[in-house]
Amino acid sequence: MQTIVGTGETTDVFGKAPRGFITYGSDGRMIVLIVEDARPKPASPATITDQEGVDLFRSMAAYGGTYVFDGKTVVHRVDISWNEEWTGTDQVRNVKFEGNRLILSTDRQPSDPDDKAAVYVVTWERVK
Repeated sequence: MQTIVGTGETTDVFGKAPRGFITYGSDGRMIVLIVEDARPKPASPATITDQEGVDLFRSMAAYGGTYVFDGKTVVHRVDISWNEEWTGTDQVRNVKFEGNRLILSTDRQPSDPDDKAAVYVVTWERVK
């Protein structure tokens, strides 16, 4: 979810019911995959159009690398990403636990394309 700091306006970036996985390994590695709830489905990988490819790219986020957790903040050091702009960066998230939920949030940051300050929050629920 994206919240515009100045107005409080919220947007479900990946829809009302996105799906995904986040995994933290004991070896210090992590991986995340998030997909939009209404993701387009091309007829066939062999016949996918350029627009379908763009729509698929824009309806997901995925990256992996290493992580460091200090009890309040986790830093994802991105080694590989669906978006090369993130590869080689540190993605810092504030951490909160609520029962079986892990809530990761950003500090306020510019929001493309309008450059309004925003906070992003992703809530993960543990799979049993």
